[in-house]
Amino acid sequence: MNYNKLFSKLYGAVGDADELGQVASYIPELANINPNKFGVHLTTLNDNNYRYGDSDEKFSVQSIAKVLALVLAYKLEDEKLWDRVGVEPSGTPFNSLVQLEYDKGIPRNPLINAGALVISDILVSYFDEPKKQFIEFVRKVSGIPEIDFSARIADSEKSVGYTNAALVNLMKSFGNIRNNVDTVLDFYFNLCSIEMTCKELSRTFLFLADYGVCPYSNERIISISKSKRINAIMQLCGFYDEAGEFSFKVGLPGKSGVGGGIIAIHPNKYSIAVWSPRLNKKGNSIRGMKFLELFTTETKASIF
Repeated sequence: MNYNKLFSKLYGAVGDADELGQVASYIPELANINPNKFGVHLTTLNDNNYRYGDSDEKFSVQSIAKVLALVLAYKLEDEKLWDRVGVEPSGTPFNSLVQLEYDKGIPRNPLINAGALVISDILVSYFDEPKKQFIEFVRKVSGIPEIDFSARIADSEKSVGYTNAALVNLMKSFGNIRNNVDTVLDFYFNLCSIEMTCKELSRTFLFLADYGVCPYSNERIISISKSKRINAIMQLCGFYDEAGEFSFKVGLPGKSGVGGGIIAIHPNKYSIAVWSPRLNKKGNSIRGMKFLELFTTETKASIF
């Protein structure tokens, strides 16, 4: 299929969306993004590439990186991981303290903020230089040695990270954070600061379309079973408290970030990354979600 031609057609349909939304202005650095940017890149398992718009411009992937942290923690911890974090949709905002207290410090899933903070704590426990060793893992998975954290964005997030500090301290009080809270927060803010283009993001996540095997190196990153389960968590929990809506309209496992990015996986076929910074009230890219809904409808291709 000529996806390039289709992308142009779908962008024309998405561009007329009535509700344009706002960029994530509560993070100072993200408030400066041009809200009208739009890019998409699709990579197939046999390395065919299709693109449209601002697909070669770097942006902050934010919560999308939580999936990569989860992959590494699951690889290290095996099934012990689920003693400290659940696999259920949250049904509440991604930074809810109320739910976390009700659940006695066990986050509902690894892709909300509290869950990603537990994953961060696990990685901090495993590694002598957790930030360095994590970014090396991301570079290995993607095959792109230039991928890096953004100190500018990490510092910006630290400057307003009060709710995340409250989450990690609450979990510490329940015994579900083992390391120094400032160390865990520093890792978490750097994790969310990673910058990629749509092309790089699509390439990085292709191993989850290939059941855990990195198609560039032919190296198995995680087992078939774990890859299946990571995709299931993305399907159920990848869009904060709007995951049901994404499944209903798009029908692919995916993950969003408040930088306006979305990654979606079609197992055994492709990964697709979309970037559009204007967010809805749930924190998801409005045009990104609409584009992917139209894309899976037009191609008649979802996992359902």
